[in-house]
Amino acid sequence: MEKDCFETGDGAVAKPKSSEMNPGPGFMVRKSFPRVDDDIIEGFREFETTDVSDALNRMYTTGSDIQNLANQDSLVGTVVTVKVFPGDNLMVHKALDIAKPGDIIAVDASQSKTAAVVGDLIANKAKSRGIAGFVIDGFIRDLPGILECGLPIYAIGVTPFGPLHRGPGEINYPISLGGVVVQAGDIVSADRSGVVVVPSWAAADTLARLRENRDRMSQYVADVKRGRFSNAWVDDQLNAEGCQFNE
Repeated sequence: MEKDCFETGDGAVAKPKSSEMNPGPGFMVRKSFPRVDDDIIEGFREFETTDVSDALNRMYTTGSDIQNLANQDSLVGTVVTVKVFPGDNLMVHKALDIAKPGDIIAVDASQSKTAAVVGDLIANKAKSRGIAGFVIDGFIRDLPGILECGLPIYAIGVTPFGPLHRGPGEINYPISLGGVVVQAGDIVSADRSGVVVVPSWAAADTLARLRENRDRMSQYVADVKRGRFSNAWVDDQLNAEGCQFNE
């Protein structure tokens, strides 16, 4: 008999032990984590995601399929991370008890299309607790109720298929969000252009770089709108790379 099975009193084989939850990796909750100062988080509200992405060398922008399906509101805040088993949202419910007002709950649902992991009930519960919104690498449901709730929810799609509430899952451990590794305590900046993740360890330097470049970029944009610009840099780049020009 396989060692991950066990016998009942009458010798019959019951369900495999491998189907039970095991404490540890895959089934654990971290209640707290280091947080970036509030003034730094607020500073990122001054900038669009395109600027933030550029400041991070375009390396921390999620896949374009994650979009705001609830409204046109932007999001900036500290991330509470949730990893769920595809089609299950037990840990999303628990994250409502972990997140603080102003936090963003980021859910790694492995891009699963089998079931939604957030619906109108979770959205309304989150709103009542001051949670800023959700970013979900997965699906949502109850769209009319979510629209009525008004909480910004970025996700990859909508389905009527509901989730189970059993687990496993993790809270505040590393997740993948649209191809970007996200840690609890990182900052999410999201708007109509998409979603960018700012690593907590780089937040202060990134904000300083954004502010340093703001005036220069504002002037450049203003000049372009007035037709005052040169494309000489394009030829410089082409020539430097040895591009062949033909008549």
